[in-house]
Amino acid sequence: MITIICATHRPQNQTLRIVEKYQQILVALGVEANIMRMDELPENFIVADSFGERSAETEKVIHEKLVPADKLVIVAPEYNGSYPGVFKAFLDGVKPAMWLGKKVALVGVASGRAGNLRGMDHLTDVLHHLRMEVFSLKVPISRLDMLINEEGELTDTETQQMLKLQAKGFLKF
Repeated sequence: MITIICATHRPQNQTLRIVEKYQQILVALGVEANIMRMDELPENFIVADSFGERSAETEKVIHEKLVPADKLVIVAPEYNGSYPGVFKAFLDGVKPAMWLGKKVALVGVASGRAGNLRGMDHLTDVLHHLRMEVFSLKVPISRLDMLINEEGELTDTETQQMLKLQAKGFLKF
């Protein structure tokens, strides 16, 4: 199973549109794909779950979506030249053994020009530290707000083709 992670908890975020498109692509390729969203975690997750007892809500997300996945697709928006702090807190709050050996594909999104290239590099360093394998074909998506229509659908065919290319390669990885 593949879990696609929306690495932000911002309300009405556009990152989720890419996550949903990626899920459609994987399903069309015959693969079971779940979505994990940072806004599924409790509001006090950073304080309550990082160093204290694990909440039932966080435990449920981890055991339903992270543990059974042998592969992850992380779609990370650019936050201050990197990836969202809420996702870093999640990485830090989960036992390293749960990440060990998982394979990961990265998609960076930004309203600017670089498609979160720097953030994907930062994230790659952390994932390698956790002994995860990162697929070499990373997809930076720039000017995201111009690629999504008013209904919230990704309409840019070139971006859709890149996501399909990455997904097909990642399934062989």
